[in-house]
Amino acid sequence: MKLYDGMGPNPRLVRLFLAEKGIDVPLVKVDLLAGENRQPPYTERNPFGQLPALELDDGRVISETVVICEYLEELHPQPALVGSTPEERASTRMWLRRLELSCTGPMADGFRFSEGLPLFQDRIRTLPEAADGLKAIARDGLMRLDGLMGDRPFVAGDRISLADVVLFAFLDFGKDVGQPLDPANKKLTAWFERMRARPSAAASA
Repeated sequence: MKLYDGMGPNPRLVRLFLAEKGIDVPLVKVDLLAGENRQPPYTERNPFGQLPALELDDGRVISETVVICEYLEELHPQPALVGSTPEERASTRMWLRRLELSCTGPMADGFRFSEGLPLFQDRIRTLPEAADGLKAIARDGLMRLDGLMGDRPFVAGDRISLADVVLFAFLDFGKDVGQPLDPANKKLTAWFERMRARPSAAASA
């Protein structure tokens, strides 16, 4: 098994997940800046040209970050980052969907359509006119999430989950590309610092 890896929040979140689980998977670096992920031989493994991708020992390839993480959790159930019960797994998946729709998805496209435009404009359809609105949607989503955090230490409750891994990877990326976390989001700022102090943050950087 090996992970085709590169720059950006999506590969980072899988590396974070691996570090939190204590799983060692060899990494194969793919040069995103040079466009290696958009041409053979990489596209023979993942025709969508996205990173990361997990190649199994029999040659089959799994892509899409959450799918990769869920597959790895089935192989290595403990420590559980998706969940140990149906209820925990449902809660994690609910928060993942909420984050994707209101925070990480708009944040990613806001970057691709603005600061990342020189890199992405010849690779995917880009909408520069939508960038500011998408960034605003992400800010609104994070503000809403901050208000929902309450006293719980992690996004889905008392346990760290894949939702925390995904959100941390995107917020850590966002702070360097013009989308820093608003310090007015005090609960999320404290959560971010707790996540940054975990060994997985340094191990996956």
